[in-house]
Amino acid sequence: MSTHHRYAVVDGRRLFYREAGPPDGPTLVLLHGFPSSSSMFRGLIPRLADRWHLVAPDLLGFGLSDAPPVGELTYTFDTLADLTAGLLDQLGVHRYAVYVQDYGAPIGWRLALRDPSAISAVIGQNGNAYVEGLQTEFISAAQAYWYEQTPETEAGARQALTLELTRWQYLTGVADETLVDPATWTYDFALLSRPGNDLVQLALFQDYGTNPRLYPEVQRWFRESQVPLLAVWGRGDPIFGPDGARAFTNDLPAAQVHLLDGGHFLLESALDEVVPLIRSFLSASL
Repeated sequence: MSTHHRYAVVDGRRLFYREAGPPDGPTLVLLHGFPSSSSMFRGLIPRLADRWHLVAPDLLGFGLSDAPPVGELTYTFDTLADLTAGLLDQLGVHRYAVYVQDYGAPIGWRLALRDPSAISAVIGQNGNAYVEGLQTEFISAAQAYWYEQTPETEAGARQALTLELTRWQYLTGVADETLVDPATWTYDFALLSRPGNDLVQLALFQDYGTNPRLYPEVQRWFRESQVPLLAVWGRGDPIFGPDGARAFTNDLPAAQVHLLDGGHFLLESALDEVVPLIRSFLSASL
């Protein structure tokens, strides 16, 4: 099945997105995380496009979407959710399943809380909704920057913008590192290194503190909606640990939770294991 590579202008911002599958089929919206883009779904999309309509945007400031300087736009997760909602509205997508990973999770949760009737199912892949999933060693530097912006806390936050840490996110927890294409972290780092993009990412790092505060509301939505949920989780993820996947069953007893060998970017090393789980889940849920 062909994947189409498209652009749309939403609120004056040019957003890139990948689209595949039958336009009249059930829709799955794929929301990537930091520091990646819709490229993280490049292997998954063709494996699902025979039955499902797939839309995978690059968030503003990431991938091939616009990255206006901080002086022109206030970068928050609310802003990213607004633009994602605007894109889906423009595409006529009003009811959909959502696949959330890393930053994609707080954006997906915002979309769900704004319009719970829009969400038909959730796939969580190392996309957190519980404090149990926060890995203390990694998150501590980020937390320091949420609460106070000083030269010292900024220096800690900026470590996440280095090539070394970008590579670390892809390889940590992966048993066979040769399965992960070095082009992944090389591509991400090149885009992170665009002039002015460091300030974009620092703004989002600062705003990330709003996301854990949203967890109780997200969990209430889980309990009230009993939305079908599949968690496919890299158990070796150093950022969002497996307790974050297990916690879904606290509020969604019927949630399917699969802890797989792999790390934060599970699709890079365990795609063949993930695909049948997703196909089975979508077939039963949509």
